Amino acid sequence: MVRLSLPAAQSLAQFLTHPRWSRPMGLGSAESWALWRGATLLYLIGLVVLMPLIGLWQRGMGLPGADAFGKLPPTLLLPTVVILAPVAEECIFRGWLSGRPRALVLLGGLLAAAGALSTIRDGAAHPLAWLVLMLSVLGAAGGWFALRRRETPAWFEVAFPALFVLHAAVFALFHLGNYPRITLALVPMVLPQLWAGLVFGFVRVRIGLPASMLTHALGNLVAVTAALLMR
Repeated sequence: MVRLSLPAAQSLAQFLTHPRWSRPMGLGSAESWALWRGATLLYLIGLVVLMPLIGLWQRGMGLPGADAFGKLPPTLLLPTVVILAPVAEECIFRGWLSGRPRALVLLGGLLAAAGALSTIRDGAAHPLAWLVLMLSVLGAAGGWFALRRRETPAWFEVAFPALFVLHAAVFALFHLGNYPRITLALVPMVLPQLWAGLVFGFVRVRIGLPASMLTHALGNLVAVTAALLMR
């Protein structure tokens, strides 16, 4: 596996230096599986390097620990961390990296729906919020089917480098919500998630969404297993 990681390291470094949109190759060939294994190994190596540094920063700054799944019962912990979270996060954060119009419409609908839901307090919301929510869901579903034959537009390929970097930064900052309060000192704590966003994005673009889900799931499994063993 170490030998297979060498071409993956070159490919990953080249991609992160100059992100370029490409059509995913899928998981139907030995070449794609070799690239997946190498990229996944590099992701895990990155975690091994980053986690002790993050631990030192956390202790030195007196920062609280993350508690994303602390309220889950033990029986739901592994299924949530290893299956539900990777599938949901990959669909939301990287499903649209295909650039297909239907994926972009679906993302827009999800963001609008999330905005509408965020206005609900104690089960009550302004009627306009419910209208936005309904139109967002219907528009996303209709757009998904109406635009299913449309290919990635040229403007997306041009804007892809900036969009790729932005998506990784947003993915990392999103995980600040795992902490009880958000401060500037916590920003370095999401460096592992930034690394994850970059590698998962590479795997998604080069191989496909199922491949990035697998890498995400394996990384979460390793992380939660290590956390449980160190208790």
